[in-house]
Amino acid sequence: MKVNISTYGCSANQASAEIMKASVRDSGHELVPAENAEVVVINTCTVKNTTEQKILHKIRELGEKGTGVIVTGCMPQVQLEDIMHQNPDAHILGVNSISRLGHVLDSMEHAKGSSKENFKVFMPEPEGFQSVPRIRYNPNIHICQLSQGCNYSCAYCIVTIARGSLRSFGPDEIVDDIKRAVDEGCREIWLTSQDNGQYGTDRDVLLPQLLEMICRIPGQFKIRVGMMNPFSVTPILEDLLVAFDNEKIYTFLHLPIQSASDDVLKNMNRYHSISEANYIIERFRARFTEMTLFTDIITGYPGETDDDFRKTVDWVKEYRPEKVNISRFTPRPLTKAWDLRKIDSRIIVNRSNELHEVCEAVKLESRTGLIGREVDVFLSKDAKQDGMMARTDSYKPVIIPCCGMEPGVTCRVFIYDATPGYFLARIVRPY
Repeated sequence: MKVNISTYGCSANQASAEIMKASVRDSGHELVPAENAEVVVINTCTVKNTTEQKILHKIRELGEKGTGVIVTGCMPQVQLEDIMHQNPDAHILGVNSISRLGHVLDSMEHAKGSSKENFKVFMPEPEGFQSVPRIRYNPNIHICQLSQGCNYSCAYCIVTIARGSLRSFGPDEIVDDIKRAVDEGCREIWLTSQDNGQYGTDRDVLLPQLLEMICRIPGQFKIRVGMMNPFSVTPILEDLLVAFDNEKIYTFLHLPIQSASDDVLKNMNRYHSISEANYIIERFRARFTEMTLFTDIITGYPGETDDDFRKTVDWVKEYRPEKVNISRFTPRPLTKAWDLRKIDSRIIVNRSNELHEVCEAVKLESRTGLIGREVDVFLSKDAKQDGMMARTDSYKPVIIPCCGMEPGVTCRVFIYDATPGYFLARIVRPY
């Protein structure tokens, strides 16, 4: 069958899509562009209402055209009725069941011309996420999912409901998965999950120890540790700082604060105060002077006052994160925040726009600090522009036009300019 895979959402979903693409190929089916597909696999995300509505529209539209549809990702776990209402003929692959895609495609092919049958596969535990074939979005980057699920229940978050409680994959499985990727030529490893800081709290190996195991893998590669919540970092902070002090790990910290108001954090059922998040950032910056900070912020959460919002704006100005993922609050079904009284949408839009302007100003100012300096960079992948995308030790993006070198190499560069999205550099010398 001719199959297309359409993916939304996080890097864990991207990793699942890479595995499913290989599954399509290895089960004897053909990967094609969406317009040529007999079957479209929609790998869904349900974090935001706008994304959900786009996906539901696509599910309905494909069904009306007579194209086969398989829906996977988070939505089938929590919004199965909505999916089936839009397309009663849709087939379902639960979030733990991506390894069964080939079987579902085979079943669909054998059922052609007979009475229509919906295939629904929901597995209680994740299967087929480690050391399996992939067709990667970028051959130099391997996305390794450390775990499935989360043991916390932030009031706005539907992902915990969709993916269930934490199940950490075995540390030896993870190490073998990354060894295989490095042997296949990957030079950048992204560690992902719903919250990397929780890794191993259901096992006997925590994240710092896992990082030490990964860093012992032979070869030249770099590790990007993905999002960690403040409340999951606090218990492992000292060991995590030591683990990050390895040349293979980017000094990159993605720490979502969501708000700088303790009142809002309490209403969100977050498990940290803003002072606890600040302490983590200060400890990282004291140890790693070139550290890069990413964070996530929700504007317009129910009950957020002007004063609460001003605290968040002031926090951005003081802590100066290099990137802020700003989300306007939209209630998600089945969450504790679903029934809360909403703030006027115009207020939410105004707050989001103001925060965006502040974040852009902070980012622009931070860009000027590297111009005119020589720094070491790791060549990561071919750039969309002519040249090579490289990363500093703190994961700052650097484009080297007309590079002439292969990914996986460290070299010294001179940074001569910056755009809103990246720095521009020329090579001084390779190592």
